[in-house]
Amino acid sequence: MVETWRLLDTGLASASRNIALNRALLEARRADEIASTLRFLRCTRAALLGYFQSAEQELDLTWCRDRNITVQRRITGGPAIYVDEMQLGWELYLHRRDVGKADMQQVARRVCHAAATALSALGVDARYRRPDEVEIDGRTVCATGCTVDGDALLLQAVLWLDIDTADIARLRRGPLAATCGTSLPHARAVGLKAALGRSPGVHRIRDNLVEAFENEFGVEFRDGELNLTEQRRYDEALRAIETPQWIDLVKAPASDIPISEAVHAAAGMTLKVAVAYERSTATIRSVWFSGDLEIHPARTLRDLEAALRDVPIDRLGAKIGWFFRSRPADLGSLVPQDFVTAVRLAVGQPLVA
Repeated sequence: MVETWRLLDTGLASASRNIALNRALLEARRADEIASTLRFLRCTRAALLGYFQSAEQELDLTWCRDRNITVQRRITGGPAIYVDEMQLGWELYLHRRDVGKADMQQVARRVCHAAATALSALGVDARYRRPDEVEIDGRTVCATGCTVDGDALLLQAVLWLDIDTADIARLRRGPLAATCGTSLPHARAVGLKAALGRSPGVHRIRDNLVEAFENEFGVEFRDGELNLTEQRRYDEALRAIETPQWIDLVKAPASDIPISEAVHAAAGMTLKVAVAYERSTATIRSVWFSGDLEIHPARTLRDLEAALRDVPIDRLGAKIGWFFRSRPADLGSLVPQDFVTAVRLAVGQPLVA
C-alpha cells in the first residue's frame, strides 16, 4: 500500500508568519504529530536571512529600508534570498525514516533533482547545482535551504516565477557595479517567465512538483489542513519570531567580511574578481567574476562562483582544479591558475599554485 503524505497550501502571509509556521510544522513532525508534508506558500516582500547569517554582512540594509523590504531570519541555513507576492515557495517536512541513512546533502540533492524534473517538464532545461540551487542555463531559478530537528527534516525553496533579477542582486552586499559590470544581476538569476518566454501556469507548476515528489519518494499526497496542535505551536513561535531579538540572533559587522577586488591581466584577457572574504576563518564566502573574457559555455563563470562559496583559501587551488577537470570549458587563452591568481590578489594572499 502506498504511503499517504499531507499536502498543504497556506496561501499568502508575511515573512514572520511563514517562518513561525516553519517552526510549528517542523516541531510537529519531530513529535510525530503529523504526517510528512508538502507545503506551498506565498510571502509578502522580504529579505530572508539564512539562520546563521548576520544582516549587516549579507544585506544592503539601506537599500532594503528605502524600499520597505522586511528583513527576517529563516530557521533554515543557506543564502539570503528575496521573496515577494509573485514567487512560489515550497517546503517538505520529512522524518528520518523517509530518507533512510542519507545525510542532508544527499536528501537536498534528491529533492532538487526532483524539482528540476518538474520544471523541465514545462519546457526549460532545469538542473540541480551544488550546493543549494536549481538553475537554468547557469542562472539560478530556485534557491533552497534546510535544517534538522531531531528526526525531523525541513527542506524549503523559493521558486522565482516573475522577478526583476536586479532586485535579487541589489538586495545582497556585493561588488561595485563599476568593477563587475551592470549586466551581471541578469546573468546570475532568472525568473521562470523569462526563461520560458511566457507566463508560467502556477497550478501546473504546483501539480508538476507534487508529481515529481510523489515519484521520488514513492508516496501519494492528499490535501489537508493545519491541526490544533500545529496552531498552538504556531502561536507560540510567532511570539518569538516577531521580535528584534530573533532577527538579530546573529549580529556581526560587515567589516568582518570585507569585499575586496582585483584585476588580473593574462594572455590578452582581463579577468576581474571581487571576493567576500572572512579573514578570521580564512574562508571565501562569495566570489564574482567578470571582465573582457571569451569563455564557453557562458554559464562556466556562474557555476564556478557557486562552487567557490564557503571554500577555505587553502583549498582554492584544489577546488578550481577539480572544477575545470570535471566539465568541458573553453577558457580562450586563460588557464585555471589565472582564476587562482585573481582571487588571491583580491584577498591579499601570496600567489601560490
